[in-house]
Amino acid sequence: MARQHAKTLWYDRPRYVFLEFCVEDSRDVKVVIEDHRVVFSCKNADGVEFYNEINLYGRVNSKDSQDKRSDRSITCFIRKWKEKVAWPRITKENIKPAWLSVDFDNWRDWEGDEEVERGGGQVRRGWGTGLGSGTGNWDKGPCTGTGILDWDVELG
Repeated sequence: MARQHAKTLWYDRPRYVFLEFCVEDSRDVKVVIEDHRVVFSCKNADGVEFYNEINLYGRVNSKDSQDKRSDRSITCFIRKWKEKVAWPRITKENIKPAWLSVDFDNWRDWEGDEEVERGGGQVRRGWGTGLGSGTGNWDKGPCTGTGILDWDVELG
């Protein structure tokens, strides 16, 4: 069986770029976050293999980036190397693969918004002490890209 690309949503914040790989009931999940690239692979409950490789628009701090697995998706928050620099796209190349979309439900034009740039008003639920453990069990429904802003831990 051939590998497929997972539907992937992304959005930008002053300190982080968020990626959500939409695969329900994932197993054998592997997320590798490097300074200039993210590699994602997994299988779903039907045994379908998913693989995504993204050469990132800018450099990131791979050591301060993490991922969280739920029943519906795998979400990464990736720390930017240069904070407060807006990314016009997630990919290094100026092309948009069919499987990659902007998460408009969470997108904000934060440039010039002093409160967002200071970190005020950025509340995240679910990014607690278990972050990156892959043990999260969020009953979120279908992957819509709206889950990240529904949690309760402040990023600062």
